Amino acid sequence: MDINLPGMNGVECVRRLKQVAPRVQVIMLTVYEDTENIFNALAAGATGYLLKRTPRDELLAAIRDVLKGGSPMTTHIARKVVQSFQRTAPVADPTENLSEREQQVLDCLAQGLIYKEIAEKLGVSYETVHTYIRRIYEKLQVRTRTEAVAKFLRR
Repeated sequence: MDINLPGMNGVECVRRLKQVAPRVQVIMLTVYEDTENIFNALAAGATGYLLKRTPRDELLAAIRDVLKGGSPMTTHIARKVVQSFQRTAPVADPTENLSEREQQVLDCLAQGLIYKEIAEKLGVSYETVHTYIRRIYEKLQVRTRTEAVAKFLRR
């Protein structure tokens, strides 16, 4: 399957084919070697991805490989796939799992307020603040106020 088809994009064609015939095996054979096209095609259900400059004997071997359960790719394409997995993922914000109220309490901690002051500012009881602090420590996997505030400020 080529990516550039008249009337329909080849990736969309693969997606539709896989919906009506899930066992169909498709090798993309195209000139496009950018990461976006590669991953879109594979995500749509393509079994392999080869470039049109692939020699005839390698193309025939790739077809045989698919029949045996393989997923053929040119070495150049395989390198791009491998490199995409090796990129470091962005570090998640450690405070994103905190509720809005827990974030407010943590913000008050970062301002240096003590539990009693936090309770007064937020209009809750001292015990409620203590419960929020315990949950914040659990979610942030910290044991002290200083560690919690440090994570909060690094976000």
